[in-house]
Amino acid sequence: MSMQPKGLPPVPEQTAVVARAAFPDGSLPIRVRGCLAEVFVDEPFAESFGVRGAPGMPPAVLSLVTVLQFAENLTDRQAAEAVRDRLSWKYALGRELTDAGFDFTVLSKFRARLAEHGLERVVFDRLVDHCRTEGLVGAGGKQRTDSTHVISAVRDLNRLDLAGESVRAALEALAVAAPAWLAEQIDVAEFAHRYGPRVNGWTMPSSQAKRDRLAQVFAQDGYAIVRAAYDAAAPMWIRDIEAVQILRQVLVQTYYRRADTRGREAIVKRDADEEGIPPGRLRLASPYDIDARWAARGEDLFWCGYKIHLTESCDTPAEAEAEAEAEAEAEAEAEAGRRAGPRPNLITDMHTTDATVPDVKATAGIQQRLAGRGLAPGERGS
Repeated sequence: MSMQPKGLPPVPEQTAVVARAAFPDGSLPIRVRGCLAEVFVDEPFAESFGVRGAPGMPPAVLSLVTVLQFAENLTDRQAAEAVRDRLSWKYALGRELTDAGFDFTVLSKFRARLAEHGLERVVFDRLVDHCRTEGLVGAGGKQRTDSTHVISAVRDLNRLDLAGESVRAALEALAVAAPAWLAEQIDVAEFAHRYGPRVNGWTMPSSQAKRDRLAQVFAQDGYAIVRAAYDAAAPMWIRDIEAVQILRQVLVQTYYRRADTRGREAIVKRDADEEGIPPGRLRLASPYDIDARWAARGEDLFWCGYKIHLTESCDTPAEAEAEAEAEAEAEAEAEAGRRAGPRPNLITDMHTTDATVPDVKATAGIQQRLAGRGLAPGERGS
């Protein structure tokens, strides 16, 4: 897929006429188009697109759709439908009234492309720069940083579920990457019966004895796969498969092996009080999202996922008013009678970490980024 930089297309005349008639006072998409059109451009995304192939949807258009989608908390299907049937969205995107939109899967592919190339902050950074140019944010004044939880889009798994699901994930990956090799290492029929459906806590045995036995089965199966993958006769690339690496780590954090009184190997499930388990910042919570972590805040909030640190300008009304009056006096000669309003509170930085990172550990990086963009608090200036 290639990209031909175009940016947001101009608003078709008929679309503009109908939109102004339908929304004489404007709407959020119309105001975004009118005030922030220059934020949404194609050029910063060039490195994530090829130079050959059929041209894809302009990143500027997809970025604006993504912003509007987030503002209204829409799914990809709902956002694609809004592009087709909402007049205000057609105006914002510069589309004809008869435009049929695009398939909703384009949005998820666009987000994946941004994540792959590290371009998630492009639109946000351009928006902050635009606000700075317009005098809405600047260095000096007060800013505050706080964090909130972000729940990972994976199932919550207890330690037993995690062990079984990690074995299942490794089997599925190996079945795709090396089916012939896998068939030589396991009893396919038995493993297919045991790990065909996803491991679900609702269908686990009710008695503790049976659950302990199942934990042993998961461990034995997992260690058998890992031993086979690390055997000298196995292809070297087998052990490099991510699902195999994850299974190995889950086994280490869940079990340990020791010799019994007869010298035979025994697999023991780790006890948090006796054998110890890894700290939360190192402990995997899902075989499908290796960055998600369990964390708690206070007595009421316990979640699996991430933490996002948000920084906001927050001059008090009195301070903002005094600053506005000073600016108005300085401009009085050029614009008699003009008096600037107070600056709004705006997000100036955002930073996502895993859920176990303390808030205080994130502030240094935030301060450095703000200073690098001329937005450091406490230093009055432009």
